[in-house]
Amino acid sequence: MLVVGPSWVGDMVMIEPLLALLKTRRPAPAIDVLAPAWSRPLLARMPAVRRAIDLPIGHGALALGERWRLGRALRGRYAQAIVLPGSWKSALIPFFAGIPKRTGFVRELRFGLLNDIRRLDKRALPMTVQRFWALGAAPGTPPPARLSPRLRSDPAAVAATRRAFGLGSQAPALVLCPGAEYGPAKRWPAAHFAAVARHYLAKGWQVWLLGSAKDAPVTTAIAVLAPGAVDLAGRTDLGAACDLIAAAALVVSNDSGLMHVAAAFGRPLVAVYGSSDPGFTPPLSDRARVLSLHLSCSPCFERECPLGHLKCLQDLAPARVIEAADALLA
Repeated sequence: MLVVGPSWVGDMVMIEPLLALLKTRRPAPAIDVLAPAWSRPLLARMPAVRRAIDLPIGHGALALGERWRLGRALRGRYAQAIVLPGSWKSALIPFFAGIPKRTGFVRELRFGLLNDIRRLDKRALPMTVQRFWALGAAPGTPPPARLSPRLRSDPAAVAATRRAFGLGSQAPALVLCPGAEYGPAKRWPAAHFAAVARHYLAKGWQVWLLGSAKDAPVTTAIAVLAPGAVDLAGRTDLGAACDLIAAAALVVSNDSGLMHVAAAFGRPLVAVYGSSDPGFTPPLSDRARVLSLHLSCSPCFERECPLGHLKCLQDLAPARVIEAADALLA
């Protein structure tokens, strides 16, 4: 089977229950995932994946010739393709590959490109993880009450990553994930993150700041306000970030891809929500706690606060996060 994967970290984590479902078929299929190259570290931590195939095409680009060449190179290898993204472009490679059964939801005029077309009932399947899972189930099958993505960690790799960044101390580690690719309306203020960092540093903990190079201005501000915190933004690739999250005693994060990674590793997690809806993309773990003020103006789903005050995050005090974290740890 070929699974055409999504283009965001959090969504990529959400495919794991689908892969686990596919593996329950008899005979169990070999599953390859076609996805952007950055996703390889996540796919390597999903036992159901046989092979990751890099999609060398930028998000949203047509690149028709490149899609045709890749599709032709995959001919004869698969009995079924499941296309998770909603664009018509994402269905082109399985079509060019001549895969007999091509499954996906009805979107963007994909009739013909797909021949096992499903109707999406958003009320029955409100969550992304449910929608992905449903494409591997018989049409109309309700999803389980609880779908929890799981990533596996390798203790030897985790230890090696800690040594590589000089994080060998045995003190418990708090990982802070203050970035959010979507925009500032999903970012809890740097000063609030720093207050949480200072609280745990004073208790003898380590504090690690994770994020991409784009998050460096935010993590730098936190590190200045919380001396002793280790700023790793832009220094780790996704694989190393996974290893450090797997080693964490506690994670505090915005609604972001790394939040979903922490939930999938089963780490104690406090997730802070602003402009997004925790009912649609929650951290799927029994060890996660979601904090949201549920203001009348949220969730607005905007990248920046349309009212200019960002009260949904500014007014969510660090003390509430610390209280939730301590209760979770207890």
